[in-house]
Amino acid sequence: MGKRQLAALDALVAEITTDAYGEAEQLWAFRQAFQDGVSRPCDALVIDELVSVVEFCCDGNERRGVTARCRRPDGREYVIAAADVVFAPGTEGARYVAAYRKWMGLTSDAAEATPPSSGKVGRRVAKQSVELAVLSSKRVVAVCRLLESGRNITLRARRHWVPGEILRIKVGEDWTERGSLPSPEIESARIDARALGLTPLRLKECGIWNPIDEYWGEAGEPIAGWARPIIAKGPRPAFEMEQVLPGYTFDDPDCDPIGVSNDLRESGNIAGAYKALMDLCEADLRCLDAHAHLGNLAFEKSAREAIGHYEVGLGIGELSLPEGFDGVLPWGWIDNRPFLRSMHGFGLCLWRLGRFTEASRIFKRMLWLNPTDNQGVRLLISDVRAKRSWEDRRDF
Repeated sequence: MGKRQLAALDALVAEITTDAYGEAEQLWAFRQAFQDGVSRPCDALVIDELVSVVEFCCDGNERRGVTARCRRPDGREYVIAAADVVFAPGTEGARYVAAYRKWMGLTSDAAEATPPSSGKVGRRVAKQSVELAVLSSKRVVAVCRLLESGRNITLRARRHWVPGEILRIKVGEDWTERGSLPSPEIESARIDARALGLTPLRLKECGIWNPIDEYWGEAGEPIAGWARPIIAKGPRPAFEMEQVLPGYTFDDPDCDPIGVSNDLRESGNIAGAYKALMDLCEADLRCLDAHAHLGNLAFEKSAREAIGHYEVGLGIGELSLPEGFDGVLPWGWIDNRPFLRSMHGFGLCLWRLGRFTEASRIFKRMLWLNPTDNQGVRLLISDVRAKRSWEDRRDF
């Protein structure tokens, strides 16, 4: 698409969304534009099938967006996302779909597909499976990276995906890795940090940690049970894990993007905080603090939504630890904190979801990695081992 066409689309988007504030109002504006600007019923294609579009709708669900009610040649009807409908080039339908897709952040590929052949139902192509890694999930689209080729594509997201999550989707055999997939058929989703193909974060040696240098309670008091095996183990090597923070420079510490996200959150701009963290993940999935803070944003609402963010941060950090790692990652070395935050959040979610054995194992490991226990795990582990529910112990 040329510059002139892109400028025309920008102008159309601006015209449609004038005086519409926020995503909900703008969706209604697009729905009204479709209703007023596209004569109905009209021919269109949906996944190579000729249909007749009879109505455009919007129920206020920002994730679902504007939808189109389509009628098959046999009279059956169904509803599909308006962005996935292909109108003949040069028609008002194609023009409005292209503007809507641009507003959504999708490419115009679908809008420029082969026009419908009147009276014929297109062939259905065979499907193949591909895997991609989610880099970010914003509004109603997700930016992803194809694992096989490394190319980035966008796809319509019916829900917020976790950055670092791996999706297995079906595409047609003639798919050529275009810039977008408007309505993917998702077969499965999983978290597998090793499959992401990331370069592990560096570990910097920081001397020897010695338990005799630590404070273990008042003189004469018995050593807590959790601490005894750690002390008995004796000195161990200490390390600091590399921290990746896109956009941060030592010359301008005020540009800390995590700090910007926290400020937005505290001011009540949750959407802005969420976007800032997603931008960090899209720039580099190894930004562990972005995963941890995304988990924090979701944690109060739902442990099920939060746990994936923490698990990805934990998994990516663990890529840096050799098998059988027995060193220490002290909280005092600040670049260790994003990894420890991810681990802490993951453990809290496991506990909150009633997965006590797994939570106990995570908390025990945290005590061995950071025996000074700046996050207070020692105060929780006995309740977890006793299978005391999260709801009964929320005063920590």
